[in-house]
Amino acid sequence: MSLSARSTPPVAVPRWTWLAHPHGQPAQPPAQAWLAAELGDPELQVRRDGRQRPHLQPPHQAWDCNWSHSGERLLVALAHGARVGVDLERLQRRPRALDVAQRYFTADEWRWLAAQDERDLAFLRLWCAKEAVLKAHGHGLSFGLHRLRFEPAAEGLRLVECDAELGTPAQWTLQEIVPGPGYLGAIAWRPKPL
Repeated sequence: MSLSARSTPPVAVPRWTWLAHPHGQPAQPPAQAWLAAELGDPELQVRRDGRQRPHLQPPHQAWDCNWSHSGERLLVALAHGARVGVDLERLQRRPRALDVAQRYFTADEWRWLAAQDERDLAFLRLWCAKEAVLKAHGHGLSFGLHRLRFEPAAEGLRLVECDAELGTPAQWTLQEIVPGPGYLGAIAWRPKPL
């Protein structure tokens, strides 16, 4: 089979960690220290693009990274051959969850959310999933939360519809995580184009 006729090869699950992160402190230094240790390169360079997305510099350009902080914690992910995005949120009451969802999520997501007994948790699951994909894409929330739609599935939330700029839903993998008590997160990734 020729290289052009092959489908994109599967990508390994990203490595991730979550670290203590004092409120108000910059997230990049501890994130970069963990990434440097994982890659065995104490001189690791990370640059941010115009949208503030981090990128690993040569010789690590085959790798991708992302991080998110909330409360006193920091979630960091590292992926080889993929674009990766993460989001971390503290579990807390979200009294305006339905209002926010009605304004920014899809109508189907809003209906699903409205039917949930544990609405705060369901809202954060959707929020984390959407933000992780959008951070991997590189535009973040400014791209529009309504431009991708998730549905619940047996294994967790699943991307079922998205703007063509994001690729196809089948290209994306989402891992919902509970890294520790009181926190919820998501890691999203898709293979880098050949």
